[in-house]
Amino acid sequence: MLPLAERMRPIELNDYIGQKHLMGAESPLRKALEHGHLSSCILWGPPGVGKTTLAGLIAKELKRPFYTLSAIQAGVKEVREVLESAKKQRIFDSPSPILFIDEIHRFSKSQQDSLLGAVEKGIVTLIGATTENPSFEVISALLSRCQVYTLKNLEANDLLEMLQKAIEKDVVCKTFQIKLEETDALFHFSGGDGRKLYNLFEILVNTQANKDLKITNALVTERLQKNLANYDKDGEQHYDIISAFIKSIRGSDPDAGVYWLARMLAGGESLEFIARRLLILASEDIGLANPNALLLAQTCFEACRVIGNPESRIILSQTVIYLANSPKSNSAYIAINKAMEFVQNTGNLPVPLHLRNAPTRLMKEIGYGADYKYPHDFPNNWVEQNYFPELPENPQFYNPGNNSQENKTKK
Repeated sequence: MLPLAERMRPIELNDYIGQKHLMGAESPLRKALEHGHLSSCILWGPPGVGKTTLAGLIAKELKRPFYTLSAIQAGVKEVREVLESAKKQRIFDSPSPILFIDEIHRFSKSQQDSLLGAVEKGIVTLIGATTENPSFEVISALLSRCQVYTLKNLEANDLLEMLQKAIEKDVVCKTFQIKLEETDALFHFSGGDGRKLYNLFEILVNTQANKDLKITNALVTERLQKNLANYDKDGEQHYDIISAFIKSIRGSDPDAGVYWLARMLAGGESLEFIARRLLILASEDIGLANPNALLLAQTCFEACRVIGNPESRIILSQTVIYLANSPKSNSAYIAINKAMEFVQNTGNLPVPLHLRNAPTRLMKEIGYGADYKYPHDFPNNWVEQNYFPELPENPQFYNPGNNSQENKTKK
């Protein structure tokens, strides 16, 4: 028998639960579908929030041929074969078939390039689904031709609606006397993931000895802790472990950093996700205390993209240990936060005349660039000069950290 999540997959657009900002009566996407229009798009959101389901329902609503590819299994050859089939399917001015690509972020640049022509010519209307930020994972040429729709984690009322629907309509659940006395724990474990909610609910049903099932927080916690994996890269453990990972490196503990790295690698976490977090940490927590940390983290990120598993574990380990052992400073992080807050409070203050660009004669005549002191004309390439807008007192955003590198700045 199919899993509960598959048995409960909606077959009509009106049965779709959640994402009201996209599928509500007055939303742009819903309006477009009602008028029979759809441009190529990327559905970006966490797992289990209905990306694949929505793509299929859109094709059904528009009554268009529907092709689907998984980026994990398909190569350039498979993409071209599907595009050729779609091209033959289209007759005269009929709407283009829909090509759905699941996990499009896993497509290589060449695979994504192979889609460009078909999307441009309207041979297919592309719907891509991704859990990763398309700005990083989808090539700019393809991204510029697609509308990005962001899907959110399902809310508590959405999850409750899904549960009630399963209890009332599912062929297996209907044979039980199920009472939802408490749902907090079940919603907590599902983390806004509808597919996970159904999977967890199915565990509860399948492990029930009799037909009388009362859902309580205690029951959920007891049964699910015996059945859940120790690491779930898409759920709460994902966020807890990456938090422990970052805090270990920030706290200069290389052993703990490598331990949490190993936990993530064993759980199948994305190499690029780990490397991207190291890039952020290198600037936020090490910063000017060791500027080379950012260079190493960037090299690590690029290397992981080229090398892949399993050798990238060595590169990541080297980077984690280096960053953990580096002196720490968050002075750059604090400086930009203070500056952003100052700008928010003061607005668009005018640039002083002596700092303005003067590319034309007229600008020079009205004082643009006048009285500017060129630092290289002065001893040690420095001269006292105001570089701020006119203020009662110039603010100080940057305070050097207490480390050997920034102590030189203080001097």
